Amino acid sequence: MRTEIVIFLVSAAVSAILCAALIPILKRLKAGQYILGYVEEHKSKSGTPTMGGLAFVVAAVIVAAAFGLFADKRVAVAAALGGAYTAVGFLDDFIKFRFRRNLGLRAYQKIVFQLAIALLAGVFCFLNGLTVLHVPFTDISVDIGGWVIPLAVFVLVATVNSVNLTDGLDGLAASVSFWYFASFALLLFLSVGRTSLMRLCLILCGVLAGYLIFNTNKASVFMGDTGSLGLGGFAAAVGLLSGNALYILVVGIMFVLSSISVILQVIYYKRTKKRIFLMAPLHHHFQEKGYSEAKIAYVYSLITAAAGLLCACFVQ
Repeated sequence: MRTEIVIFLVSAAVSAILCAALIPILKRLKAGQYILGYVEEHKSKSGTPTMGGLAFVVAAVIVAAAFGLFADKRVAVAAALGGAYTAVGFLDDFIKFRFRRNLGLRAYQKIVFQLAIALLAGVFCFLNGLTVLHVPFTDISVDIGGWVIPLAVFVLVATVNSVNLTDGLDGLAASVSFWYFASFALLLFLSVGRTSLMRLCLILCGVLAGYLIFNTNKASVFMGDTGSLGLGGFAAAVGLLSGNALYILVVGIMFVLSSISVILQVIYYKRTKKRIFLMAPLHHHFQEKGYSEAKIAYVYSLITAAAGLLCACFVQ
């Protein structure tokens, strides 16, 4: 357990150092966040440096390499997926700040990149026999064979975009993701012991802890799509490559609710010209109801941690 503690602490330290070094650079480059006009409460945040996710993703890769985790092929692929989605997010953020507009990549461009990456991941799982799915709250495991390819595509694209939608308040996506990866670290430890994939989860917890020093309300840096897409890639990869893709629905419940709230809002508005929520995603609805960003982030994190512990109680 000493090694795991060291991994976490080193990850947090490297992430904090990289964040502290990156923020002044982002300020000099004027890589500030453009705030949408209809998000009234966020107008004061306009110009806050974005793309901070670059620091914690790079930190995660550095620490994983330093501790030799890439000897495990699954960790190497998880890092590749996280890095690939980070690159897509970085391109999106770069276009936004370079041309001073809220629109970065077009929607179809994002989805093409995301699908291509996810398809490669699915093929990797199939070719390497990573086709077994563990069913939450049971001792049932199912080998789905070639169906792992469409499953991988769905899981990766859905998770990446769900995490991206959850990134809307100071500290929200990072704190929820912290408890998400902590939960997966616990699940993996209880089911298969100390593995490289379990240690990767601890690294991701550590780098997010370091990043949150600068991202809790009032944030001095945002992760941007660079960070949220990268986190989504790691979140999906950890579940998919460990055979625990179905656990993403439970442990990542707050990510799921973010997506569902947007889908319901859009469908209902198109049919009735009325809204279910004051604003979507769901966290903006609670913000409009008068809850503080810190309180919303705390409750989201609490629910995520509780869902992770619930899953851990049923691990065989």
